[in-house]
Amino acid sequence: MPYGACVNIKPLQDEAEYRVALETYCQQVTPEYGLYWDYLRPTREAFNFDYGDAVLAFADANEMLMRGHTLVWYAAMPEWTKQISSAAEAERELETHIQRVVSRYRGKIKTWHVVNEPIEEPKGKVAGLRPSLWLHYLGDRYIDTAFRLAHEADPAAELIINDYDIECVGENFAARRQALATLVRDLIERGVPLHGVGLQGHIQGKYQIDTDGLSDFVSKMKSLGLSVHVTELDVIDAALPPPIALRDAMVAARAHDFLNAVFAAARPAVIATWGITDRYTWMPMWFKRRDGLPNRPLPFDRDYQPKPLWTVIDYFCRKD
Repeated sequence: MPYGACVNIKPLQDEAEYRVALETYCQQVTPEYGLYWDYLRPTREAFNFDYGDAVLAFADANEMLMRGHTLVWYAAMPEWTKQISSAAEAERELETHIQRVVSRYRGKIKTWHVVNEPIEEPKGKVAGLRPSLWLHYLGDRYIDTAFRLAHEADPAAELIINDYDIECVGENFAARRQALATLVRDLIERGVPLHGVGLQGHIQGKYQIDTDGLSDFVSKMKSLGLSVHVTELDVIDAALPPPIALRDAMVAARAHDFLNAVFAAARPAVIATWGITDRYTWMPMWFKRRDGLPNRPLPFDRDYQPKPLWTVIDYFCRKD
């Protein structure tokens, strides 16, 4: 099974150690933010493909695949999109964006995360669709439209929906899990060209994995004929104990329980982490530790040494 990681452009360009780690361990890579709307389209007219093209060139040079992340997301939108004021304009910009981006990488990006994080943060036991520009103007069919446009631009590409916080024990996780399962089933029933589901796997380390709930969800996806992808695995360690050995062991245990529950129902198409080294992680932006210690969410430490999390990932990547 392939292992992948998202790629930060600056160390890719500037640090040999970073490139070597990716070259040594990865079979797939994903631009960390280079295909977000706010980076890709700084103005309505301009498309900036330098980041995506650089990661693709690196992938090609090292016989890796590059994944496309993401075509539609509620976040990371450029300022000019606030000027959109009608359903017709929203649909026109969505069509322009998806056709231009997917067509550029047609035949090169084999898998697209078409719609990212469509499920809202639940209010109690029920979760619906997350508010966004697209939902506001186009309603829930914005998701159908995005997938159909991506399929038209590259009929051979695998198209997936991607979301987080469905794996742990708790009412909120169960609500999101149910909402995503319902959404996916409805999309399939409407004939939307959806091929797979991405489990981000930003695991909240302070909670246990809901092994039965997660396995049941994956089984439902498999029964619909969909592939399952682990797309952004890391473990949020902000509330875990300070000692490094203990914390690393707890991080690895959470990832083991997560992957074991997935594998109990279906073999995923990929295991990918959101970064490869603790030196470059999004975690401190949102989950900085109160004790001031660095976060340790990824399989390799700041010196590129493997941690117990890598042992877990490597085991499952080799698992029959």
